[in-house]
Formats: sequence, structure tokens, C-alpha cells
Amino acid sequence: MLVLGIESSCDETGIALYHSEQGLLGHALHSQIKMHAEYGGVVPELASRDHIRRALPLTEQVLKQSGAKLDDIEAIAYTQGPGLAGALLVGTSIAESLAFALNLPTVGVHHLEGHLLSPLLEENPPPFPFVALLVSGGHTQIMRVGGIGDYELLGDTLDDAAGEAFDKTAKLLDLPYPGGPAISRLAEQGRPGHFKLPRPMINSGDLNFSFSGLKTAVLTLAMQHQPLTEQIKADIANAFQAAAVDVLATKCMNALKQTKLKRLVVSGGVGANKQLRSALNQAAERRGYEVFYPRLEFCTDNGAMIAFAGAMRLKHAQPGNHAFSVRPRWDLSELTAP
Repeated sequence: MLVLGIESSCDETGIALYHSEQGLLGHALHSQIKMHAEYGGVVPELASRDHIRRALPLTEQVLKQSGAKLDDIEAIAYTQGPGLAGALLVGTSIAESLAFALNLPTVGVHHLEGHLLSPLLEENPPPFPFVALLVSGGHTQIMRVGGIGDYELLGDTLDDAAGEAFDKTAKLLDLPYPGGPAISRLAEQGRPGHFKLPRPMINSGDLNFSFSGLKTAVLTLAMQHQPLTEQIKADIANAFQAAAVDVLATKCMNALKQTKLKRLVVSGGVGANKQLRSALNQAAERRGYEVFYPRLEFCTDNGAMIAFAGAMRLKHAQPGNHAFSVRPRWDLSELTAP
């Protein structure tokens, strides 16, 4: 089955073609980072309008890249939620309109399920079951994944997610949007151990997270060292990243131990962080575990993960009436096996 995937949940327009036997045939992505950087964050109305401009040209680009024709498409998958309502409506309406014209089945994909399954696109995909660390946007969760739709939440963030903490810390340090990559780059110039920040809930005995206190500790530290020099900023970024990574890595190792599983999957934007990958790899190697990641281009939002997740759920789908709705808020635990 050849599936067209459409991702438009926030500030990236992603289009991809995935074949259930041949694998990923092509994908394209347009990021709105430059447009939103002027405002210091995502402007929903601008995001929606840009998706309208980009979706069809990107679809034509992917068809040309893969050598496929529009009539070759057998099904369409799109991000139904969670995300920005207006942005989701763009991708959803395009998907359902195309499907109506071509008489194709469609499936609305959960954005986080796309991230969760993205490492399965790689040449060496992890077999089920595995523990997954999902660090995407406002989500930081640890899950036991037994199969497609078989997700057990083991740990969740009680307040700020890791990605939000990175972004808010970046703003405190007057760094450009997006904050996560900016913090990571600046941290490389910092002096390790120059500052020590708390590791919230690292010894809580459960697998939950809390990053709001870490953000507040950064604010306190920054206030104590005014005016901030570039070196002090780098030292604070280094200390913040070290604390966040330490918490994430420790909780992941605890989750593997508790579930008695040997495989860890890491997905989502923060999963691209070099320091996090290094810490997880070292900790897993010491304990005899394996860690799997999507390639860097699939850590951020993308159409490939939506096309793949859709293909897993479309095997028994039939053409419908193409009425649609979006789900800006959608708990991953509501999903069931296809």
C-alpha cells in the first residue's frame, strides 16, 4: 500500500510517501522557524496560512522525487491531533479533499504516535516490546510499547516538559528562537561543573518528571550574576542541560530496570540533543541495554512518521464519507490497536 502522509500540527509542513513493502519513497519538509523567530515563538494564524501555501507544492515535490503519480496513491494519512487547531485543519482538509477526489481511504494519525514509531523507519528498527522516551514539545513521557496501539504510560511530566524548560531557559538567557538548539549550542561553550543546578525528582522513586523548578533555579542563578556575560550564559546553559539530561537518562534506566526490558526508543525534538544521546548511550552500554533513535531529520515533526503510522493503521480501512474533525487535545492513551 502506498500512503501519502501529511503533517501540519504546528510550525512544520511535512509530506511523505511510504510504501508498506518498499519503505519510505520520498519526503519533504518546510520549517517556519525563520518566520516565527521574529516573534519569539509560534504565531498560530501565521502557521496555518503558511501550511496552506506549502502543502500542495511539497506534495508535488515528493511525487516527483519518488517517481510516483497521484493515481498511484492508495491511502492518505494526516495528523488529526494534538496540535494547533487551525494548522491541523489545513492538513486535514487537504487530505480529505484529495481522498474524496481519488476515492481513497484516510486515517487521522495521533501526532505523538507518529513520533513514537519514527525509529521503526530506520534500517535496524527495534522489535516490540520496548520502553520509549517521548520528548516532543509539551510532552515528556516514558511508555511501555507492546505494539501498534499498545501503549502503557509509565511516567509523565507534572508541569513543564523538557522541551518547554529548554525554551523557557533560552528566553531567560535572551537566546533566539527556537530555544532548545540554542541552549545546546551555547552549552558547548560552558565550563562543566562551574554551576550546579538541582535534578528535580531524580530520586522520587517513580518515573514522573518535573522541570518547572529547574527553570526557576536558572532564573535565580541568572539574577545572582547580573549583568550576564557571554561566558556566564554559557556556564548556566551547560549546567541546565546537564541537569535535564541527568534526570532524563536516570528515569529511562529506571524504567528499563522496572519493566525488565532491554530496548529503549527515544523520539521527539529533544531526542536530537547530542548530550542526551551520549548520556543514554553510555548508561545503556554499562547495563547491557540497546538504544534506538530516529535519524535527526525525523526527530522534529515530519510527514514520514505520519505516513508510516498511517500505513500501520490503514491495512483494513475503507473509503469513508470524508467528513472530518481535528483533535487539538488528544490523549495517547485513548488509542487502541488497529
